[in-house]
Amino acid sequence: MRPVFVALVLLVAAAHFAFLIYLPSGGFLALRWRRSIWLHLPVVLWAMGSVTIGLGCPLTDLERWARSGAGMGPLSSAGFIDHYITGVVYPAAAAGYVQAAVLLAVLVSWLFFALTARRASFDVRT
Repeated sequence: MRPVFVALVLLVAAAHFAFLIYLPSGGFLALRWRRSIWLHLPVVLWAMGSVTIGLGCPLTDLERWARSGAGMGPLSSAGFIDHYITGVVYPAAAAGYVQAAVLLAVLVSWLFFALTARRASFDVRT
């Protein structure tokens, strides 16, 4: 195994996990750091595109390339989530429920964000 490629695989996997953690929690973080909502918006749009229209992920492509260079086994054809998460963190049959829970977390966080933004604008005027 070539150490540079192994390190790249680890970095890309860490970035993937960070993305998946930020997806349901980023809106709640924006309640504290309001400008971060502009980072959360493209994350949510990318995730929705991935789930609904099969939008590819450049991190998955990069990990496949790095795994090959490292002499590691290939990433499953379905991608990062199916390789590392589905069947490990939750059963494969629950994938739809997990996606719905993530969407619910995003919607609730954005609702709170909108409500607190409205309240903040009223407080400034009075």
